Amino acid sequence: MTKTVLSLTCFLAVCFFAPLTAQNFDIYISDGGNFNNPPWQILKFDENGENGEVFISDHVDWPQDILFLEDDNTVLISSLNTNRISKFNATTGAFIGEFATGISGPTRFAIGPDDLLYVLQWSNNTKVKRYNIDGTFVDDFTQTNTSSAIGLDWDAAGNLYVSSFNGKYVRKYSTTGEDLGNFISANLTGPTNIWFGDNGDLFVLDWSAGNVKRFDSNGNFLGIFITGVPQAEGVDFFPNGDIVLGAGAAQSVKLFSSDGTFIKDVVSAGSLNLLLPNAVRLRENSPNPTQEIFQDVTFVTPSVGVLFEIATPDAFNILRSFEVHSSSGMFVSKTNFIDSTSWDASNLADGIYYITAKLSDGKIARQKVVVQK
Repeated sequence: MTKTVLSLTCFLAVCFFAPLTAQNFDIYISDGGNFNNPPWQILKFDENGENGEVFISDHVDWPQDILFLEDDNTVLISSLNTNRISKFNATTGAFIGEFATGISGPTRFAIGPDDLLYVLQWSNNTKVKRYNIDGTFVDDFTQTNTSSAIGLDWDAAGNLYVSSFNGKYVRKYSTTGEDLGNFISANLTGPTNIWFGDNGDLFVLDWSAGNVKRFDSNGNFLGIFITGVPQAEGVDFFPNGDIVLGAGAAQSVKLFSSDGTFIKDVVSAGSLNLLLPNAVRLRENSPNPTQEIFQDVTFVTPSVGVLFEIATPDAFNILRSFEVHSSSGMFVSKTNFIDSTSWDASNLADGIYYITAKLSDGKIARQKVVVQK
């Protein structure tokens, strides 16, 4: 599965500084409470759904989404009722201030291929907005509206897709924001989050149907991928491909394997008075808080293109594999040196990517490459 953004520039704060061989995660949950009525809260659990705590309980008003900005140790929360995105300390949950205001019911947001923050709106003017990471407004990326917009992702070519809950469709926009019409117009009763798989299939959480549906790269319905998630909303991924999904009517967060097989309730029903898990975010929690030194290394040549030759690992005393992340921190792939002599990036969107690996001396090595067709 394609991994959603765990945090902005996680390759700097996590992949470069934390051991690559052992990853521990915390699970953050936006609790939508009684929809437009409280209580509302942001909860935090370890990856086993234990050691829960109320992470944030103030300055949230029908919260919708969670995004960690690791480079300045902050976390953003969108609140539908206040038309704001608020900023909090990522360690303590303390309120810092408003990131952006004047949004018509902000729902989902994500870092795009251009490293800007894309924000969806639920009501009134429902164009997709873009912001710099410091909260400065950039523009309305789309010139047309997507009503009750509540899910977004990009395909490999960089086109943006937005789901409409009440419209029961998924809209497609070009890399410049041009409206390309409905990508999906049938077989949906209340779509929320969406994500693209590695082969280009689009997965859609259908809140009203209580399942996850699968569509091919042309928008054709392929069938139901996951069942048993009533009021499905909120999704994220472990590095091994396991999927965490919020099930609102079950008041729980469920864990599925990458093929859609149910594993367990990772956060059990009603934990810490959980009522409506409408956003789920995994955040890597390094067992060793000491930052490690990283250094630039040439893993592949050239540094620009789509077909790259992999250097001999013995040349820089490296371990067996390296990982690739997008500039927004999205996990792309993992490659073993002994299995490959080249890396084909032709399936990726043009842009900046980071290759990281751990050296035998404990340092983290990295290389920036530009995928350009």
